[in-house]
Amino acid sequence: MPSSLDELVSALRCLPGVGPKAAQRMSLHLLQHDTQGGLRLADALTKALTNTRHCERCNTFTEDALCALCASGKRDPSLLCVVETPADLMMVEQTQAFSGLYFVLMGRLSPLDGVGPRDIHIERLLKRAGDGVVREVVLATNFTVEGEATAHHLGELLRARGLRVSRLARGVPVGGELEYVDSGTLAQALRDRRVV
Repeated sequence: MPSSLDELVSALRCLPGVGPKAAQRMSLHLLQHDTQGGLRLADALTKALTNTRHCERCNTFTEDALCALCASGKRDPSLLCVVETPADLMMVEQTQAFSGLYFVLMGRLSPLDGVGPRDIHIERLLKRAGDGVVREVVLATNFTVEGEATAHHLGELLRARGLRVSRLARGVPVGGELEYVDSGTLAQALRDRRVV
């Protein structure tokens, strides 16, 4: 039977990027130097897992029926941005460049991993986007093979319902120097160029 320390190390390994050595370091740190921090961590994790649910409109995490963004009267309800994860929503929101609402897929299509349309709430998205208020859907999935396939599939479904569909632009990062940009990114920036 594994010891409590072994159980703690094993539990911490479920976190992304945490291997056996890092999990062991964290466990020993909490036990040796920060038992109060460990108790706070355990309490916060228990509360989050107990109280957090999905927003009824956008599917992100919240403690209420509607998240703060969906409940806000200051957002443009005619714009809907579709992202893969709550972390992606937070990144878009940090830009302060988008004033609409969101829908979080909680994943992306990946047939090789057994992830299909039902697994990423496509029916909920279609119902949400077809509410008569949404006029444009911005597809902000990642630029991975799976993210591109998801955006393509969603674009087809949403356009068939008469909605305007747009996709995040790709290209040279702000402050980037052409000399250091990979050729694929530079080629995409040339294809997606705009008139100034």
